[in-house]
Amino acid sequence: MNPLLEVRKRGQQIWLDNLSRTLLNDGELASLIADDGLAGVTTNPAIFQKAITAGRYYAEELEALKEKDLSAEARYERLAVTDVQRACDMLAPVFDRSRGDAGYVSLEVSPALANDEAGTVAAARRLREAVDRPNVLIKIPATNAGIHAIQTLIGEGVSINVTLMFSLADVDAVGQAYIRGIEQLRQSGGDISSVKSVASVFLSRVDTLVDKRLEALGGDATTLCGYSAVAMAKLAYQRYLTRFHGPEFADLLNAGARPQQLLWASTGTKNPSYDDLLYVEPLIGKETVNTVPDATLAALRDHGKVAETITKDLSRAESQFTQLEALGIDMNAVGEELKADGLRQFEVAFETLLATTA
Repeated sequence: MNPLLEVRKRGQQIWLDNLSRTLLNDGELASLIADDGLAGVTTNPAIFQKAITAGRYYAEELEALKEKDLSAEARYERLAVTDVQRACDMLAPVFDRSRGDAGYVSLEVSPALANDEAGTVAAARRLREAVDRPNVLIKIPATNAGIHAIQTLIGEGVSINVTLMFSLADVDAVGQAYIRGIEQLRQSGGDISSVKSVASVFLSRVDTLVDKRLEALGGDATTLCGYSAVAMAKLAYQRYLTRFHGPEFADLLNAGARPQQLLWASTGTKNPSYDDLLYVEPLIGKETVNTVPDATLAALRDHGKVAETITKDLSRAESQFTQLEALGIDMNAVGEELKADGLRQFEVAFETLLATTA
């Protein structure tokens, strides 16, 4: 049995963290959906920068767009929106069969708006209208401004992928903002059952930074290397269960609202000495999503071992965080540092992309 299909049977969706016209035009995305049960697609500025600068299917349209009186960002959006629309259409049968639980494609607002609440809200509305598909998720980072924008947009019925989450503090803040937004939508008479949101918790970058600090401490501290991100994800899932299957969300759940599912992001292993499925096999469980780069998807298909694992080894996860705290490693501070760094990386990718479309 294909491990990718087995994962779906355990209640987890596998999404692809990539999109390009090569995938669309050459039938690769259609094959992943049909043969491997792919249930969604995520994008970001770095993905589109690579696709447009290296892809062979953009040049003609880009040259035509450069003849028009458009900004570099507007030209980029024309290209990206077309790709997202096509991917949404390919995933529409998945969306329909799942009654809106799966089959989504994410499109991110400009990284330059990360600390601009009003700008983020305006951009999200504009991008949602431009794509004009029920299965698009607008991606917004979990900055302070972003979280306020998320609440506003959820309250308007906009489906959101919250990105760049690196800590349990992020999980709590984003989950609470989602619930407040859904309550606002209900109070205004909106259809709360039509809103989908995922909360994207980034993993491999957490281990990269925490491992560096553990190695600097030396001695027994190094025995904790390579497990901080998985531990965080397992603890985050426990918070998900408590929040969305407990009293806090019970009334909204009974009224038809969807829980905001956790999505495991940054799941390609960066340390070559670690297992290539480190951020996949230990984190399989109901009502979760794992968005994987191409190489990780291929590895899962080739040799993935599938079982419901997200609720296993909780005592080890709790012990990991206790020991990190005892060593003076503040995981919420780590998360804020990684979020700032992630935003800088996306800003650089976006600037490089706009230089291409200028």
